[in-house]
Amino acid sequence: MNEASSAPQVGEPYPLSTLRHSVAHLMASAVQNLYPGVKFGFGPAIEHGFYYDFDLPEPLVEKDLKRIEKEMRRIAKKTPELQCAEYGRETARTRLLERNQDFKVEGLESIPQGEAITFWSHGDWEDLCEGPHIDRLNRNFHFKLQSLAGAYWRGDESRPMLQRIYGTAFWEKEELTAHLAWLEEVKQRDHRRLGAELDLFSTHEVAGAGFVFWHPRLGVVRREIEDFWWGLHTERGYEPIYTPHVGREDLFGISGHIENYGEMMYAPMEIDGMPYRVKPMNCPGHILIYQNRGRSYRELPLRWAELGTVYRYERSGTLHGMLRVRGFTQDDSHIFCTPEQLAGEIAGVLELVVTILTAFGYEYTAYLATRPDEHTIGSDEIWDKAMAALSDGARQAGIELEVDEGGGTFYGPKIDFKVKDALGREWQNSTVQCDFNLPERFDLTYTDSDGKPKRPIMVHRAILGSFERFVGGLIEHFGGRFPFWLAPEQIALIPIREEQADTCRAYAQELRAAGLRVRCMDDPGHMNKKIKLAQHDQVPFMGIVGEREAQDGTLALRRRGTREQEVLGLAEFLAAVTRLRDSRSLELELQ
Repeated sequence: MNEASSAPQVGEPYPLSTLRHSVAHLMASAVQNLYPGVKFGFGPAIEHGFYYDFDLPEPLVEKDLKRIEKEMRRIAKKTPELQCAEYGRETARTRLLERNQDFKVEGLESIPQGEAITFWSHGDWEDLCEGPHIDRLNRNFHFKLQSLAGAYWRGDESRPMLQRIYGTAFWEKEELTAHLAWLEEVKQRDHRRLGAELDLFSTHEVAGAGFVFWHPRLGVVRREIEDFWWGLHTERGYEPIYTPHVGREDLFGISGHIENYGEMMYAPMEIDGMPYRVKPMNCPGHILIYQNRGRSYRELPLRWAELGTVYRYERSGTLHGMLRVRGFTQDDSHIFCTPEQLAGEIAGVLELVVTILTAFGYEYTAYLATRPDEHTIGSDEIWDKAMAALSDGARQAGIELEVDEGGGTFYGPKIDFKVKDALGREWQNSTVQCDFNLPERFDLTYTDSDGKPKRPIMVHRAILGSFERFVGGLIEHFGGRFPFWLAPEQIALIPIREEQADTCRAYAQELRAAGLRVRCMDDPGHMNKKIKLAQHDQVPFMGIVGEREAQDGTLALRRRGTREQEVLGLAEFLAAVTRLRDSRSLELELQ
C-alpha cells in the first residue's frame, strides 16, 4: 500500500472512478519516465480499479511494479496539478506524432467530428483523454499496483500484443486494505486453482482450448444438479427431447444465426457435398420437432427441455477455465404457446428460475433487456408485444425488473437474472426470451378452435445458463466446499486402527445402500493422515471408528471445518444424513 503524498488535502470531492482514472495517468507517466520510448494504449477505470496498456521496449516482471509505484509517489509530490487543454484535430495529431504515439493517433481518429479533443497533463506528461480527473495528485489517497497481463490492442488478435498493468486506488487506507483481503479470498476461491487441487476438471491443449473435461468428482456434482433439474421440470409438465449436434447450413440460415451470429459459429464442414455447421444454439432443432407434424391449440402449451451441448467460437484471449468456453451444455427449454397463454407461461418460468437459484443460496436481480440498436429481426410492433408479455409475466410472478437498455438478443427481448455469489460478485445467469420472430421465419402454425391456422409464440429459456459456467461459478461460490447433497464424497469412514477396517467396510455398505457417497479409508496408514486428506478434499462428514465404536455400532462424527466430535449410532446417523440430503440444505446441521 502506498500513500500518494505526505501532505494530504482535505475532502474527497471526486467519485472513486475519477480517482482511479487519474491514478492510471499517474502510473503511465511513471512508466514513461522509467521506460523511454513507451507507446500508450488506453488506461480506463474499471469496476475494482484501473489498468493501462503499454507497448514497451522490454517485458515487465512483477518486481517492476514496486519500482513504478516509487516513481508514481515521486511524481505526485513534484508535479501534482492535473490540467486540461483542448486542441483542433490537426494540432492534436501533430502532438501525438511528435511523441511517436501511434496507438493514440488511432484513438484520435475514432473521435467523431465535432466532439472536443482534449489532452490532460501533469508536469511534462500529457495524454489524449476526455477525462474527468481529480485536480491534484497530492490529495490523500492510497493505491496499489497489482498484476501484469497481456492484451491485444483493441481486443483484436491480429493487432499487437501490449503489456497491461492492473492497479487499484481508494480514498481511505482501510478500504484498500479490505479490498486487498477480498482479492486474496477471490484468489483462494478461483475455480481453476480449486479444480486442480480437488481434482474436479481439466482442459487440454491437445484437445483444443476452451473445452472442459469433467473428472469423476465433478461429474457427481453435475449429475446431482441434472437430477434436481429434471425433477423440477417433470413436475411442471416439461418433456425431454434430444437434437443433433450438427445440421445443414440452410437450417441456420433460416433461423438467422448465420446472418446475425455468424462470427460466433464455426466454419462449415462438407458432408455429401453440402455445408454443415455445429450448432451454436438448440432452438432450431426444437423448432424442427414442432414442425414435424400439424399442431392443435389443444396441445399447447408444449414445454420441451434438453440438456443440449452447443459450440461457439470465443477468442482465445477471452477463454477462462469453465467460465468462458467454446463447447458447453445449456439447460435449454422452449415453450410453444398461444398469445393468451404467454404471460402465464413466462410467470411459470420465472417462478422456476427463483426456485432453482435460491436452492443454491444465490441472491439475484432481474433485468428486462430491450431491443439492441442494430442487427435485429422483426418489426417494432412485434418487439413491443414481446416486452409487454415479459413485463406482465414478471408482475404475475411478483418479480421486480430493472431495465437493461439494448441488452436483448437479435430475435427478441428477454429477462436476464444476475446472481450475487458469496463474495458479492454478480454473475450473468438465467435468461427468459420471448420470441415472435422465429415462428414467423419457420412458418410455424397451430390449428385454433375456429379451425384456422394461427402463429404460436415461442419462449426460449435457460435457467442455469450452461453447466460449465454455472458449476464453475458454484465452485467459487462455495469455495470448493459443496453442500452435503452435492458433495462428490459425502462421508469418509476412517478406522483408528486396522482392526476396525472391517467395521468401516460394513458401515460403508449400509450407507451406500441408502444412496450415499462414501469413501471407506480402510487402506493401511495413520489415522491423522487420512483425516488430513479428507479435510483437504472437503468431505462434509468424517466418521471415525475405534475399538469402542466398533463394539457399540457407533461412530465419532466430525463435521467439515471443525475439530469437535460427537458419537452417534450408525442408524441414527444414517437417518439424519438421509434427511439432510433430501432437504438439499446448504448447512451441515443434522436434525
